[in-house]
Amino acid sequence: MASAATTAAAEWEAEARKVLVARKPAFGLPTACPTCLPVLLYLRMAQVPFDIHVDTAFPDADHIPYVEFGECVAFNNEKGGVIEHLKEEKIVDLTSNLPSDSYPDLLSTKAMVSTWLADALQYELWVVTDRSVAQDIYFSDLSWPIGKILHWKKTRDVKQLLGITKLNAAEREDEIYRKANAAYDALSMRLGDQAFLFGNSSTDVDAVFLGHVLFVLNALPGTSTLRSYLQNYDNLVNFAERMKVQLLAVDSSSGGSGSSAPSSSSMPRKGTSSGQSFKPKPRAKKERTEEEKKFRRRTKYFLATQLVAVLVFLSIMGGVDSPELDDEYDVEYED
Repeated sequence: MASAATTAAAEWEAEARKVLVARKPAFGLPTACPTCLPVLLYLRMAQVPFDIHVDTAFPDADHIPYVEFGECVAFNNEKGGVIEHLKEEKIVDLTSNLPSDSYPDLLSTKAMVSTWLADALQYELWVVTDRSVAQDIYFSDLSWPIGKILHWKKTRDVKQLLGITKLNAAEREDEIYRKANAAYDALSMRLGDQAFLFGNSSTDVDAVFLGHVLFVLNALPGTSTLRSYLQNYDNLVNFAERMKVQLLAVDSSSGGSGSSAPSSSSMPRKGTSSGQSFKPKPRAKKERTEEEKKFRRRTKYFLATQLVAVLVFLSIMGGVDSPELDDEYDVEYED
């Protein structure tokens, strides 16, 4: 394990510019994906030089985002996610200089952001709002029926994850929003008039929370309940606006919110892009690493699984026309 960590750290140091593979930009953000955005912010806070490659091939794949450096790859669905991977391998750890007595508060704050606020965001994105926001982030490059089916599937998955049924719908909604508002209140008190949540230096909690706030303020519609709760806390909104200028101004000035050139594959890739254009340069073909071979096998399984899911859906919904499928979406909660 120590040897692997040493190798990863050496690869990180040797690679001049890392590559963050994320979902495409939208809503004035360099990536509109609420999972990708905190990773991008974490790398910016750590002043890591990196290029962004946009992936549009597999909109619901859970390995995105991921970071490539040398022959190593840190995937979102391994080792607790990209940020935890980089911390575990002692590559990039913004909490390393934090006083030891601050760790209990940091861990409890991170748990609150990663559960209460994450659940509320998922609830609004997939259950409450119309399909337009998720469509822009995940499915706009897919054909209409495939995008619609995948959205329907994801909505059902989120309801199941949050334990939402027809019988407890109103109760669960109240609970989700009550916890989210309590989290905003606690975070507002924690931040106060400090530069960051834990003093004058940023941590991974700042990156995760900032990603949440920027997504809520920029991507969710004006009718969003979560957005209205957040806007009651001026210091949280001001924190997000200040950090957006500091960390994302380069993307705005270079047209990062709308000039990305998406890659056609979700396979790990190497190469760099010029500036922040998101356009990857071609690279010379080389023998695949074991990591890439493993990833290719996973990709095949993923495609097969998605195909089966679509076929099963069509067999169940056989003969259902578009208006009836729309009615299925309009049903707020499923058993």
